[in-house]
Amino acid sequence: MALHLDDNIQFLSGVGPKKAALYQKLNIETVRDLLYYFPRSYIDLTSPCLIADAPAWEVCAIRARIVAKSAPQYVRKGLTISKVKVADDSGSMMITFFNAKFMVDALKYDEEYLFYGKLGGSPAKKEMSAPSVYPASLPSAFIPVYPLTQGLSSKMIASNIQQALQLLDEDLDDPLPQSLRQKYQLCHLHFALKNIHLPDDRESAEIARRRLVFEELLMLSLSLRSVRNDTFAQTSYLCQKTDLTPFLQQLPFELTGAQKRAIEQVCADLQKSTPMNRLVQGDVGSGKTMVAAAASYVAFQNGYMSALMAPTEILAQQHYQGLSKLLAPLGMRLALLCGSMTAKEKRDVKERISLGMVDLVIGTHALISEDVDLPNLALVVTDEQHRFGVAQRSKLSEKSDHPHTLVMSATPIPRTLALMIYGDLDVSSIDELPPNRRPVKTYVIDSKIKQRAYSFLRDHLDRKLQGYIVCPLVEAMENSPANLQNAQEYADTLARGPFAEYQLGVLHGKMRPKDKERIMDAFVRGEIQLLVSTTVIEVGVDVPNAVIMMVENAERFGLSQLHQLRGRVGRGAEQSYCILVSDNKNPDTKERLDVLHRTNDGFKVAEYDLKVRGPGDFLGKRQHGLPQLKIADLSSNMDILMQAQQAAAELHESTSLTEHERTLLQQAISRILRSVGDQLN
Repeated sequence: MALHLDDNIQFLSGVGPKKAALYQKLNIETVRDLLYYFPRSYIDLTSPCLIADAPAWEVCAIRARIVAKSAPQYVRKGLTISKVKVADDSGSMMITFFNAKFMVDALKYDEEYLFYGKLGGSPAKKEMSAPSVYPASLPSAFIPVYPLTQGLSSKMIASNIQQALQLLDEDLDDPLPQSLRQKYQLCHLHFALKNIHLPDDRESAEIARRRLVFEELLMLSLSLRSVRNDTFAQTSYLCQKTDLTPFLQQLPFELTGAQKRAIEQVCADLQKSTPMNRLVQGDVGSGKTMVAAAASYVAFQNGYMSALMAPTEILAQQHYQGLSKLLAPLGMRLALLCGSMTAKEKRDVKERISLGMVDLVIGTHALISEDVDLPNLALVVTDEQHRFGVAQRSKLSEKSDHPHTLVMSATPIPRTLALMIYGDLDVSSIDELPPNRRPVKTYVIDSKIKQRAYSFLRDHLDRKLQGYIVCPLVEAMENSPANLQNAQEYADTLARGPFAEYQLGVLHGKMRPKDKERIMDAFVRGEIQLLVSTTVIEVGVDVPNAVIMMVENAERFGLSQLHQLRGRVGRGAEQSYCILVSDNKNPDTKERLDVLHRTNDGFKVAEYDLKVRGPGDFLGKRQHGLPQLKIADLSSNMDILMQAQQAAAELHESTSLTEHERTLLQQAISRILRSVGDQLN
């Protein structure tokens, strides 16, 4: 009987509605989903130890027979202990089971089993507690260990997967064409699915894993290509070489070498007949906006219009104010378009744009509204582009005939992930900070010494400097942990206590845009000395006089997010500080926060964050539009990623594929797109 992979999971025996509901928590609804639910590790039972040779206090496998069982002992309510004596040719040992009477009863005298667990006791009297127990004869000596949810055991999942594998047709259609499998030395899908779950040996498991990692990265690469614009089309906006002297003379500072290189690369792109498609990425405060400003000046000098889209109104307004001071004296006409503007204000701006009276329009998602006409749009700039879905990024470009595209990111993206997301982009890296910038000193403290931190903060406020305190919540929430700080109540507490003599402000995402703008303007002018905020200040807020950032409940934030928050200080010549407050005792959490203490390099922070959290959490799945990878690890599969990128380019341009091969590929790509939803549609 051939199995249709898209059959419902309940097609398998033993999977009733209750178990199906548990599987849904693991995003498993079909048999295909189940077969693509991969083990996170294996228990290796290939070389079991003799009892006499088994290493003390280490996890190991022992092959032994049952020689004695003791009656269950009822220690207390909810706890029953059963002891079993096992032996092999080298000796014997005692095994203790907890609340496992039925399993112990099922063990047969004089029959051999494999026991896998941590060995304890003494060399003369070895013992093991609560081991995993397996029959001595197994279909595979590598036992898969699956990620679980409450109510599903790894054995349950393995049992259902074995059913699916038994029904799996050996003539299963493989979405990877045979020619591609031969070129990249990849096994067939049937072999891969069988040996990822029930490998014959370690080599078979690795062959299967490599094939499935390749397939996942290839399909993701192809799916991203399928939603991108054709970057090889001819642009209607060929720019002539432009004298940048007036622009450079207008700058109030000297550009860094990295900024100059990036501007030269952008200018060279603008002079080509194919549209520029370039990513400018650099750490916080590295000066990426000046690259965008230079590009828009070149477009202006050639008679064209530019548009800059930012993810938040605060950032859009800040770009508008900063770029107006720089570019308006050069004759450029700028406009701001945001969702919070009144209907009349929006109408006036849209009319000016449509009449060709604007050279650079800056805005938020409002720019991609259908009623926004952007005539003569030659340059599209997207700031903090990782916060936009792929479709959102392309909508702005679709308002023109193959315009040049420049995307900027202050969230450093590791090279592995950049290759995946920006495989069709040229990359400019601004890897040096302005010469007057000092590295931010970062400290991790617990609340026991928070009063000292308050005193340190007050000392700086007394010197007419400013600071931020960031909270994870806007306001107290039902069922939230008692120790979580919320901006509203915390600001009130500080205003009545340790900072009663200072001017405090509160800023969070639930405020009306005009109120947020009023608070930020007061902070920029120095009327507010200490700003208590949520992560609404994470991106783009530039106040050089702010030199201290304190983050409450720092363990609640992602590492790259903390690095972004830290980037709000250290933007002037004064020494700046970041104080991370956390009472979390988890060793992994402490290690994660200590990364920020050890380095200011955003790329190193991002590499660590990607390795620990994975790409979905690293970028934010809903915001970015990347599906969660099921088997590939972008921090360690760099070689396979590069091969998959190459294969994706080959398949994209191939004319030798049969109709059946193209259909299989398209079906696989569609499954990736469905797993992302509207973000890619």
